[in-house]
Amino acid sequence: MRFLQTFNVIPTLPEELRPLRELAYNYWWGWNADAFNIFRHIAADLWTRCGHNPIKFLSQVSQERLQELIRDEGFMYHLNRVLESLHGYLERKTWFQNRWQGEQPFQIAYFSAEFGINEGLPIYSGGLGVLAGDHLKSASDLGVPLVGIGLAYHKGYFRQYLTQDGWQQERYVENDFYNMPLHLMRDENKKLILVEVELPGRRVLIQIWKVQVGRVLLYLLSTNLPQNHVADRNITAQLYGGDHEMRLQQEIILGVGGVRALDKLGLLPAVTHMNEGHSAFLGLERIRYHMEQDKLSFAEARELVIGSNIFTTHTPVPAGIDMFAPDLIEKYFGSYMGTFGISNQDFLSMGRVNPQDPNEVFSMAILALKLSSRVNGVARLHGQVSRNMWKNLWPQLPLDEIPISHVTNGVHANSWISAEMSELFDRYLGPRWVGEPGDQKIWEGIAKIPSAELWRTHERRRERLVGYVRRKLRQQLTDRGAPGEEIEMAGQVLDPEALTIGFARRFATYKRATLIFKDIERLIKLATDKNRPVQIIFAGKAHPHDEPGKRLIQEVIKIARRGDLRRHIVFLEDYDLNCAHYLVQGVDVWLNNPRRPLEASGTSGMKAIFNGGLNCSVLDGWWDEGYNGNNGWAIGRGEEYGNKEYQDQVESAACYQILENEIVPLFYDRGPDNIPENWIRMMKRSMTSLGPIFNTNRMVTEYTERFYIPLVEKYAKLKNEGCREVKDLAGWKSKIFANWQFLKIEKVQADIDQEFPVGAELAVKAAIKMGELTPEDIQVEVFYGLIDEKQNMHATRSVIMQPEKETKSGKVTFTGAIPCVVTGNHGFTVRVLPNHPNLAHRFEMNLVTWAG
Repeated sequence: MRFLQTFNVIPTLPEELRPLRELAYNYWWGWNADAFNIFRHIAADLWTRCGHNPIKFLSQVSQERLQELIRDEGFMYHLNRVLESLHGYLERKTWFQNRWQGEQPFQIAYFSAEFGINEGLPIYSGGLGVLAGDHLKSASDLGVPLVGIGLAYHKGYFRQYLTQDGWQQERYVENDFYNMPLHLMRDENKKLILVEVELPGRRVLIQIWKVQVGRVLLYLLSTNLPQNHVADRNITAQLYGGDHEMRLQQEIILGVGGVRALDKLGLLPAVTHMNEGHSAFLGLERIRYHMEQDKLSFAEARELVIGSNIFTTHTPVPAGIDMFAPDLIEKYFGSYMGTFGISNQDFLSMGRVNPQDPNEVFSMAILALKLSSRVNGVARLHGQVSRNMWKNLWPQLPLDEIPISHVTNGVHANSWISAEMSELFDRYLGPRWVGEPGDQKIWEGIAKIPSAELWRTHERRRERLVGYVRRKLRQQLTDRGAPGEEIEMAGQVLDPEALTIGFARRFATYKRATLIFKDIERLIKLATDKNRPVQIIFAGKAHPHDEPGKRLIQEVIKIARRGDLRRHIVFLEDYDLNCAHYLVQGVDVWLNNPRRPLEASGTSGMKAIFNGGLNCSVLDGWWDEGYNGNNGWAIGRGEEYGNKEYQDQVESAACYQILENEIVPLFYDRGPDNIPENWIRMMKRSMTSLGPIFNTNRMVTEYTERFYIPLVEKYAKLKNEGCREVKDLAGWKSKIFANWQFLKIEKVQADIDQEFPVGAELAVKAAIKMGELTPEDIQVEVFYGLIDEKQNMHATRSVIMQPEKETKSGKVTFTGAIPCVVTGNHGFTVRVLPNHPNLAHRFEMNLVTWAG
């Protein structure tokens, strides 16, 4: 068969049930309990078997059942009420509409290699994707004009199953996007909208799938077209699959293809936000676009792009960064480089720490860093780690001034809270907790929830979790071909009333899933106590190439099969969003014990917060700033160790101590009504202190206020009058780079031979040899701080010095004064930085001249 034409068939619904189709194609139903329950009410078992994919589900509902629904007045009323809720959600005035009064176009494009929207759209692997999905949902809630850009992986991420000996195996299931809530983008003539990307020796076509996420649109790019070569069709086959070259191809499709897709759709944004470095090539394509469209030079277009790019890094170790050999970059970007009018070495230098080293690999993170004016880690501690990690890019700056900030992650509360807990919040907090979860005063209403009501609500979720685990375990044992006796035992695992601990995440070695097994006899004693039993549910996948991670899973399976622990420890295969919902909504304690500081943020424990779950964690990632001493438990005090084995011994012992002496006694300390009042008090403290902070509505609001709005305004300013200010900035930078070597701090004067009382000032003068530069080109600062016992300066501050007079020799004297605020031994020096009103920040040019 040499020629084949294809067409798509969609489910046919009776006219009265057409609202089901409208609901199905907007993933809003995934975080609205009433909408979700509409589908479940139709046919609960089928809804589960279809993986909560409403399009596949509706295509399999019998016509008889559909006719029954039409005659069911209660169902029809519920359906129309939910549709009205959707319309009300889409039409009501949003936070952003109240906040933004600017006249310039406001459009943010959020690029991510994965998006965890719903288990029925399996194009995610873990925390990065779930965070991206929650980002879109909160942008929808807040009304932020944002579009998402990702890849449509037709085989998605792998499905996990285990062999009899507990070894992880991977299988890939084809995603049938035609039977999912997605639309292929077509033009007004119903023809597919396609974009092209150049790869070595050929052009690859890309089609665009549209996903509706509340008010926000997510566009997914696919190379799976018959016009492409079979190898190119598979570029978008698997998430994080294939070899190094395949990864490079995917990132070209995402970054370069993503910008071209937005242009073709008429949605070219003012600001682009890179969620991790996978999409960093978008910066290059935006430069190319502005060179072509705005007739700018490479240097000018780069300034425009830098001023409107944001990079969020999630990686705390260099090994987690995508890096490519120079010859591979030249192979794929050879002709592309020529469009910029720069040398190959200049092109490669954009992805290197040392531009002069021809052997240094090309780093996607460094490319993103160099082409962004805002860079942030995903937790306060991760910001510190990132500044240390990338300090070699700014060798002349003190660590605290490296221009990498942080925006702590959150979760979309309404996506993760159980329906029962949500109803409880509605009654006692009022409806504003959904739309304004960052308002601390709202969360103070938690105190009003009666203990008995909160506890019974939580207990029902634990019971449902146990039922889910038993069903899932029975199925996975049956699929594995386990003995009948072992399958029968699945119905007896776990106790619905016992203290239940959850540990679910990617099985990377640094997350130490088996830390709690270090003293197995101690664990057995804890777990099997007849009066105070403890049980642990494990879930998670190891990367297909991570054999140490797979061995951790095997170790968990081995322990879970012990006769004395098989009812107390369970491992659930094929961890996905549906499994995650049951876990975070049902466990009593969420356990997290990574090696500090290797957890950039982590968000799974945040999801438990909204369901009354308590966190017991190493002070790493988000918990380092979330823990306050009485809202959960901390393993250790934030220590970092050089010896991993010693660290494991110390922290596993600390974990046991917390369980034995704090968690277990608190959980089982019951009054006559069998309610653990002290435990419930901690649940309330956890929700009250953490709920307003660790949610994505707060997170997206912070991104909008700190990054999106300022950069949209800056982009409009730079684009004004034919990009006059961009051209001015690029020319000014060229002058600064050419003349900076001639600038010199020749003399610093200050009267330091006396003591200064608090409230006084130390006057400082500096004579600066300017060369061809003017005082308006630079900013001169006194840099000062306290001196510690090692003669290092800390608690540093800076004061801007003002030009006073210019001598005949071309020197300018600058003066300033250090305020004497605190007692102690202080130090100071003088430094000079470039200064221009359109710089993204004062360290953007990475030029600093220090005295001495």
